[in-house]
Amino acid sequence: MKMDNYLLTLVFGLSMLGGCLARVVTVSPGPLIRVEGQPVSIRCDVNDYMGPREQDFEWMMSKDGNAPRIKIISTFDTSYSHASLSKRVASGDISVVRLTDNEVELKIAEVKAQDAGFYWCQTPSTDSVISGNYEAQVQLIVIPNTLKVSPQTPPPVVPEGSDITLSCNVTRELTHPTYLSVTWLLKKGATSEEILTFGPQGGVVTGQKYARRYADGGVRLVPGKNGLFELVISRVTTSDEGIYECNGTEWTHENTGKWVKIVEKTKEMGTVAVTPTGQSLSVKASSSSSPSAASLLLSPGDTLTLLCSVAADNLPSLALEVTWLADGRDIITMDRSGVVISNTSSSGAQAKRGEASLERTGYEEYRLAVRGVSGEDGGAYACRIRAFIEKGGRSAGGGGRWHMAAEKTSSPVTVKVSQIKPSFLLNLEPILNPQMTAEPTELACHVTNITHFPPGSRLGVTWEHTTLPGIGDDPQTSHPIGTLDGQGNLLPGAMYSDRLKSGVMSLSRVQPNTFKLRFLRTQEIDMGEYVCAVSAWSVSSQGDMVKTVEHSSSPLTVRWDTKRPTLNVVAKRIREASAGGATFEMSCAVTTENLGGAGYSVLIQSQESLESNVRTIMTLSPDNVVQHGGATDPNRRDSLVLTKSGPAEFRFRLSGVQLSDRGFYWCDITAWTKQQPGQTWTKATSSESNKVRIDFQENGPSFSIDIQSDASTVYPWQTAKMKCSLSVSGSSPKTDDLAYEVRWFFTRLRGGATTTQVASVDRFGVVRKEDRNSSSDVSIERDDTHTYMLNIHGTQDSDSGEYHCVATPWYLSASTGAWTQAGELTSSRIFLTVRFAVWDSLKLPLLYGVSASIGVGLFSLVLGLVCAQCCCRNTTHTPRSRNKLMDLEMD
Repeated sequence: MKMDNYLLTLVFGLSMLGGCLARVVTVSPGPLIRVEGQPVSIRCDVNDYMGPREQDFEWMMSKDGNAPRIKIISTFDTSYSHASLSKRVASGDISVVRLTDNEVELKIAEVKAQDAGFYWCQTPSTDSVISGNYEAQVQLIVIPNTLKVSPQTPPPVVPEGSDITLSCNVTRELTHPTYLSVTWLLKKGATSEEILTFGPQGGVVTGQKYARRYADGGVRLVPGKNGLFELVISRVTTSDEGIYECNGTEWTHENTGKWVKIVEKTKEMGTVAVTPTGQSLSVKASSSSSPSAASLLLSPGDTLTLLCSVAADNLPSLALEVTWLADGRDIITMDRSGVVISNTSSSGAQAKRGEASLERTGYEEYRLAVRGVSGEDGGAYACRIRAFIEKGGRSAGGGGRWHMAAEKTSSPVTVKVSQIKPSFLLNLEPILNPQMTAEPTELACHVTNITHFPPGSRLGVTWEHTTLPGIGDDPQTSHPIGTLDGQGNLLPGAMYSDRLKSGVMSLSRVQPNTFKLRFLRTQEIDMGEYVCAVSAWSVSSQGDMVKTVEHSSSPLTVRWDTKRPTLNVVAKRIREASAGGATFEMSCAVTTENLGGAGYSVLIQSQESLESNVRTIMTLSPDNVVQHGGATDPNRRDSLVLTKSGPAEFRFRLSGVQLSDRGFYWCDITAWTKQQPGQTWTKATSSESNKVRIDFQENGPSFSIDIQSDASTVYPWQTAKMKCSLSVSGSSPKTDDLAYEVRWFFTRLRGGATTTQVASVDRFGVVRKEDRNSSSDVSIERDDTHTYMLNIHGTQDSDSGEYHCVATPWYLSASTGAWTQAGELTSSRIFLTVRFAVWDSLKLPLLYGVSASIGVGLFSLVLGLVCAQCCCRNTTHTPRSRNKLMDLEMD
């Protein structure tokens, strides 16, 4: 039932929709004006239709609206065409192209005059209800092709910067309302670029590359009469070369407001070549007094006058920038607007020249004048011309955009200013000649036989150095060391700047005619040839110091034999240590060969015997910084002294020698050098001295050691005591003159024998206890001068093991009055056992258990009695029955 209702609703909806739709067929609005021989396209579409999405179309035409219709072509019937048109349809001259499902296009490849008439587009009905229109009509008007394009040939060659006028005549016979447009194009290779289009309704459209030039007036349109149009391109450049074309187009304006191109023609106007300005531009520099002379000779104070002549094919179209150069340097410039810019100033390298001026004396001539010339005004003078072309048009007022078309420089005119230069001789000699590396070097440059030296003049010097082959990176290159100019300013060379600034090198003037070069520490790289170049400086007309002449000395070679440096160290005993507590002192003297100024580092080393390990006692750095070695006892550092007692001598002193100090002592000395102050030390060579021995026999007292224990077996938590007893024999000192250092050691035998220190007491009575893996505690007691007691409180099973003590006696020596350390003593070993007591460990737990059991039993008995008396008694008394049998059953 529901499905039947759904079908009825769908049919009703479709019928209602069909009733609302009305088919609409439309064609291109007309009338359509087309030119004979040109292609024609007429579109047709249908909308608001029923049936399949893809619709079919049929085209018909008639000469007028009342004549019979002729079938042209159909989208579904190939035999639809009239016999008179079948050949054209078969050849493709007439065709129909489907654009979409509901739109097609009728195309005529070359329309003919007989094709003019009315065209109908109709669609066969696919609708369930006939509604709307099924065909549409449009009129096609075919006019003859009367468009003519007649260009004029432009000049084949034009100079850069000139104008080109491109004339083109475009006409047609006006039979129907059509419009014309004209387009100029520039063809380069296979591509053509649009310059400007005028029309079809008076508008102007420029190509992308010509929009700026058109806005600036560089490209302008000049409409003429009778179809003549002219395009003027101003200030052409080489980019404007190519083949110019003229295009004429005829347009129609349809009812839709759209412009339709119906015919066009393009004609080549001709090839235009642009001659670059550089080909015709010429410039010449000459003297006003002798135009053909290539050189001039002037006297100081004269005026130099030179002329610059310019010629070019398109000179009126150019803006010129004129610059005079002297020896390649700009001295004065007149820019393209006529503003003169002088490149000389009151400071800098150009201040030495005379006063220059520049003016334009003719249409093609510029004059340079330099007044009050001096020797520095001599040189090669040339005129440089830069030609600019304004890229904007003439009417644009310049546009502010310029293009440099060419640049040329004239041949030079040599100008010489006669003058008498100072004369002198040079003598370079060594004052200090090094014999080895790091020695000083001093060279003197003497200036003699000075003549023609004007008042107020001064001398300057430049030192140069050339390394010997095999030394330095580039032995063939001369490096400037530094310069002292005429005003006394020091100008260091790049390679020697740091050394001159730090003071290890110096350049000086010791007398007006004597210059010196000094090295405080000469390096191997400093060997080579040295030259001093002395220059004479005079005051110019502007009051500045200028160099007038320079002479160089003969080279002087500085070198020495580079031998490997050697170092020899001799140690000798200064003070003998004959007994313990005495002072030992030795000196180490250094002698060197082939080594200049150096710094020394010293290592004081020792060994107990010639086969034992070497220990470092003290060190002294090249900067005289003292450090103690790792083998030095920190408590004895005040007894060690290492000093520098001379330029190459060092002393070591050990106060209060002990038996442990006996052995061999010597110095290990290294020589260090610095290339210059501030740099790091560089190792040169090193050597060890002979060995000096400390060997003395101490006739002091003799000591012995023994260890005892009050009990070798203890129970846990008891205290174990072990006594370390020392005895003295021989020359026994007084009690106040004797002290001991005692250390206790424990060896645990379970799990591997490991010996650890338990506690210690030094000779001053300070006790130190070590960390132990036991909950017991230890203490040390001193019973008397020779007896020390170790107590272990609260012993545990982990305290079981071997114990022994080590003692070091100290006594006050009667011969030296100093505390002396005797040999170390080690006692025998005793074993301590901590027993485990079974009854002692179980009696308390058993006592606690029995007491708890008795208490719980008594409490249970009392609780039972109380419950019987209070809770289980019957308060109602029932007399006993006389019936024995029933009583028994009841029981």
